Amino acid sequence: MEPTADHRMTLAAFVRARREALSPAEIGLSVQGRRRTPGLRREEVAILSGLSTTWVTWIEQAREIAMSADALSRLADALSLSGAERAYLFELGRRRDPRQPATPAASNLPAIFPALVDAIDRPAYVIDRLWQARCWNPAAAALLGPWLVDGEPSLLRYMFLVPSARCFVADWEERARRLLAEFRAETALMPDDPATAALIAELGAASPDFARIWHDHRVLAREGGRRRFHHPDQGLVEAEQISFAPSGHPDYKLVMLLPAADDAAPPRG
Repeated sequence: MEPTADHRMTLAAFVRARREALSPAEIGLSVQGRRRTPGLRREEVAILSGLSTTWVTWIEQAREIAMSADALSRLADALSLSGAERAYLFELGRRRDPRQPATPAASNLPAIFPALVDAIDRPAYVIDRLWQARCWNPAAAALLGPWLVDGEPSLLRYMFLVPSARCFVADWEERARRLLAEFRAETALMPDDPATAALIAELGAASPDFARIWHDHRVLAREGGRRRFHHPDQGLVEAEQISFAPSGHPDYKLVMLLPAADDAAPPRG
């Protein structure tokens, strides 16, 4: 996913502000004579980062240029960004920080997540960066039991490798297409992640439908919306899905299913 015009404008202002706030003395540069502008010069940032002066200039002009994760990482180092500032830079650049640690092992799931979903009285669950369900509450188990309880924890494996998913998920083809378009958008932020590459290769070899849809190259933001399920006990169930990215845990998403706007008696666990 590439930065929007608004992202580029904000990124430009941020980089310039950080450059102007960083004094040459802070990074060990000697200064001869007076300077007409505060902070570092663009040429100095270019030297420190190993990037071209033109590239640094165009970043500050909000031009639509290629921004690799490596280039942003070198820029962050040159500007001596803090952890929070570095994360902000990569968010604006719509790239995944190559120094960001991988998702913890399943046994190391932050304890706050099970407590969080248990505090919610509507169906709620947490997925990791590979869209594998890591924890869920009783309401989610009641509504999504064919996936969460009896199926496969990986949402992608469930959708494409478990035959019963085509019955449980209403409008399976449409949902499968949107699911992969959303997953593709997220994988753009982690192009060199071996676990992601392995999952895509596995599904491409095991599921002709996955291979067919994946090669359509559709890209969509994960926006939530109406979801429909053919529940084995409740019949056709409709709900509104909404997702949240918990602060400080970028590799996880909290997903909730709320009553559909026209449902008088929404499902509960």
